[in-house]
Amino acid sequence: MDHAPQGKLLYVKAPNHDPAGDAGTLRDTVSGILAAVRADGDAALQHYSKLFDKTDVTAFEVTAEERAAAVAALDPQTRADTEFAIARVRAFAEAQYATMLPLDIEALPGLHLGHKIIPIERVGCYVPGGRYPLLSAPVMTIVPAVVAGCDEIIACLPPTAHQAMIAGCHLAGAHRIFRVGGAQAIAAMAFGTATIPAVDKIVGPGNAYVNEAKRQVFGPVGIDQLAGPSEIFVVADSTGDAATIATDLLAQAEHDIHTRVGLITTDLGLAERTLAEVTSQLADLSTANVAARAWESYGEIVVCADEAAMIAYSDQVAAEHLQVHTEDPHAMAAKLRHYGSIFIGPLASVVYSDKCSGTNHTLPTMGAGRYTGGLWVGSYVKICTHQWLEPEGVRAVAPAAIRQSASEGLEGHRRAAALRMAWLQA
Repeated sequence: MDHAPQGKLLYVKAPNHDPAGDAGTLRDTVSGILAAVRADGDAALQHYSKLFDKTDVTAFEVTAEERAAAVAALDPQTRADTEFAIARVRAFAEAQYATMLPLDIEALPGLHLGHKIIPIERVGCYVPGGRYPLLSAPVMTIVPAVVAGCDEIIACLPPTAHQAMIAGCHLAGAHRIFRVGGAQAIAAMAFGTATIPAVDKIVGPGNAYVNEAKRQVFGPVGIDQLAGPSEIFVVADSTGDAATIATDLLAQAEHDIHTRVGLITTDLGLAERTLAEVTSQLADLSTANVAARAWESYGEIVVCADEAAMIAYSDQVAAEHLQVHTEDPHAMAAKLRHYGSIFIGPLASVVYSDKCSGTNHTLPTMGAGRYTGGLWVGSYVKICTHQWLEPEGVRAVAPAAIRQSASEGLEGHRRAAALRMAWLQA
């Protein structure tokens, strides 16, 4: 199927870089880190903490006393806001979990099939340090694991992370917290060390090294997804407000100099006004040193010939965050298919989801919204099937299994299927 947008596209502002081409090759560096941690465990973690974080970590695990001190040091309003976010994310995760039900059916007389919902036993939540202390980060990765019922929740965060991040991990429900970041943290959780236990699945975003490490360890250990730099696109018609759109684009652009931001519209006037607004707002934005670079390199404003072309272009981008600012935003949202999370109408800003409204902010990027959604409570469970048969069920399925096995030349299979029939005929 051709997913390319139909009709002529007019770029009022085109991106100067291809985000897919900026990743470079981290493979060898990360491979070396993984191999060292696998071989030398905690000693390798200490080496990389000194090398990358300029920190001499003598004890990786955060003690109960240190956790309590981090919580006590929180500003009261910051703690209240963090607990509000935890409550909202928990409530939404619980509502999602309620939609997943165990299954038991009698598919044919005597043939019983079903599935169970089994929490992943031990999960590792990577909590990025980043440019700012993002207190929402541990909430998004840890709280759904609590709701899912995971036996043990491990959190790893860089040793240089703000103390408030430790408090966030504690309040969100992490069972154990470790001061180790980067690719070495992914290695520790994947392989285990004397101090850090190996986990069954690793979740959470990070920088390019963390992303590459997750890619390399995937298989023996599960991962949530491979996440690139953040993205926001706005789909808008002539009713869109340029100042609001520019504000939301720059709010996301301040995350990182590689953030991809854009406006997709059918209205040339709105496109031009938004471009002027971005320039104007950057003049007094305190984070313009980051946002301006992201806008220059990856910002785009594209004018589409009609609504169909606008929808097609948006679906081709499959943005991590997609805002809809049209005359009938709900009708437009129903026509859009590919995105990480959608924000319907001008009152629904990405910032609410980023912080505290309840939906998860760990979302697919780089077009992955075409085949997957974001992190959710279902990411922390396994759906495992089962079956059991009564004599009637054996009589129903065995003849077909015997014939298929014989036609495939699998004599062992044929015998296993025929054995049960022989029992019933004895």
